[in-house]
Amino acid sequence: MSKASRRGEGNPGEVVHLSSAKFRELMTSESRPVLVDFWAEWCAPCRMLTPIIDKLAKKYAGKVVFAKLNVDECPDVASEYGIMAIPTLILFVKGVEVDRIVGLVPEAYIESMLKNYVK
Repeated sequence: MSKASRRGEGNPGEVVHLSSAKFRELMTSESRPVLVDFWAEWCAPCRMLTPIIDKLAKKYAGKVVFAKLNVDECPDVASEYGIMAIPTLILFVKGVEVDRIVGLVPEAYIESMLKNYVK
């Protein structure tokens, strides 16, 4: 992972790792759809989802921003969005939640959601 990605400024095809501040900045500045993976290090299903998210980030590079937000490090954001189980994927368009998936799901399920919002 690049240094830029760790700061929340990833390159196309990379998954951006967000702090609470970077999450809020991304929500107000990004015109592309943003898929945020709410996760935690101790969560086995979250770890199983990681390679799927990485693959989709490369496939949709430049069309969708893929980001991860650790709920243990950013409990304020997790609480604000009512995250009760992880992994939870939330798709934002212009900072507004438009879709949500809770739990570990197949890649095709996530992709079918994305196709509704990607031009």
